[in-house]
Amino acid sequence: MSAADMPLVLVVDDEPAQRALLSYNLTAAGFRAVTAQDGEEALLIVAEQAPDVILLDWMLPRLSGLEACRQINATQGGRHAAIIMVSARSEEADRVRALETGADDYIVKPYSVAELVARVRANLRRVRPAAAGTVLEAGDIRLDAESHRATREGKPLHLGPTEFRLLAALMERQGKVWTREALLDRVWGRDIYVDTRTVDVHIGRLRKALSAHGHQDPIRTVRGAGYAMD
Repeated sequence: MSAADMPLVLVVDDEPAQRALLSYNLTAAGFRAVTAQDGEEALLIVAEQAPDVILLDWMLPRLSGLEACRQINATQGGRHAAIIMVSARSEEADRVRALETGADDYIVKPYSVAELVARVRANLRRVRPAAAGTVLEAGDIRLDAESHRATREGKPLHLGPTEFRLLAALMERQGKVWTREALLDRVWGRDIYVDTRTVDVHIGRLRKALSAHGHQDPIRTVRGAGYAMD
């Protein structure tokens, strides 16, 4: 799995030792990890890097975790992220409040790192199933990210690495319209400059592979927006 394929987890905590501990363990578990020391820094990172999962401490300086959660869910980069609220508050009312604010999960301190990593994986299966090893299916198309195999009606699809990642993104969010910029971020990564026209070239190659045996093209072009798989 390339660096661009690895799921990105944002750790938001005001304690440096905790950030370092979680970052180390997440990296060891096969994730990319980035950290923020408060809610305001977290919002900047979400806008710039669009993480897949966010570990968000409730008690933060400058901007509380609860308010950060609310604002993250209102942003383009955070709308599709899974937010796991981390807190020493163990009352049911606190859990309900966090979930109603937009958190997807809630974990109470103290916790084991193994449990936290398991929660990250469980939430990742919802927001980015291919990266979590889930086999994706869309009609007669099947994609197995772990074995890096894709088939249509049981016949192998001959895809390059970029076309494989494009297909995974489209299958993960069937019906979602991906802009060219969003596909660039997901497939090529934010640190690599690629012209948006390159997306069109690789979509063309993907379409050719998907239609190799006379099948209908499942990719829809949305004029002025991008692409979607219906």
